[in-house]
Amino acid sequence: MQKERKDRKEKNVKTLEELVIEVKSVVKVTAGGRQRRFSATVVVGDRKGLVGIGIGKASEVPDAVKKAIQQANKNLIKVNLIDNRTIAHEVVGKSGAARVLIKPAPLGAGLISGGAVRAVLELAGVKDISSKSLGARTKLNMATATMNALKSLKSIEHVCELRGKTKEEILG
Repeated sequence: MQKERKDRKEKNVKTLEELVIEVKSVVKVTAGGRQRRFSATVVVGDRKGLVGIGIGKASEVPDAVKKAIQQANKNLIKVNLIDNRTIAHEVVGKSGAARVLIKPAPLGAGLISGGAVRAVLELAGVKDISSKSLGARTKLNMATATMNALKSLKSIEHVCELRGKTKEEILG
């Protein structure tokens, strides 16, 4: 039983790609002087609808990245993709003062976004999408806002269940 669980965990971790969005130096001022540490923001995903974001802080950069990857693996979400390329509907995600508007795009449009939003959407497996950054543009908040937007997506089956109607009644 223990070996089976370990194999499943290793299998899951090895299929995920990781991308470092930001590494920055942070300082804590104490009575004895300044303590310098590093903060890393990392996105992990399998490009098939599974994506997660994590933050790690340590005195060395590799340790901070490692911690961020571990946290990202714990915060994975499943994104419902339409035709394995785009999202179902337009949605706005918020985090702090940052807002991200993401909307589906036609086949072949590509990934029209930049920075941290692009990294999250790329590793989620979205191929055709348009996005707009609204408000503050800090990398961490933009990535978190994108994750919040992806979390708030609803599939057609979920909407049918909520309204108590069939798929044909909603789609017309």
